[in-house]
Amino acid sequence: MLIVDDYEPFRDSARGLLQSGDFDVVGEAEGGRDALRVAEELRPDVVLLDVHMPDLDGFEVAERMAQLDSPPVVVLTSSRDDYAPLVAGSAAHAFVRKDALSAETLAAALA
Repeated sequence: MLIVDDYEPFRDSARGLLQSGDFDVVGEAEGGRDALRVAEELRPDVVLLDVHMPDLDGFEVAERMAQLDSPPVVVLTSSRDDYAPLVAGSAAHAFVRKDALSAETLAAALA
């Protein structure tokens, strides 16, 4: 799993939550362009991707990741609910609110 968020404390918290639930976090990125580079290099199965980042938004990054040779399953995350309905028309698989993130909620989103 790759965690992508421009806020380091969130990345740290997400890493701890997900690793305690048996997710293998292989890397982190703090922006969209960095996420694309790291995803191509590490080829994670899953990417937890923040919607709002300073360089590229999560929807654009998800679209670009879908074009990779081995595209990961992208789960978008945000503290705002209004992005959730937009997932259906995007390259992302699911949406999980940041304040609801746990290994259990991520596993349910991936199911």
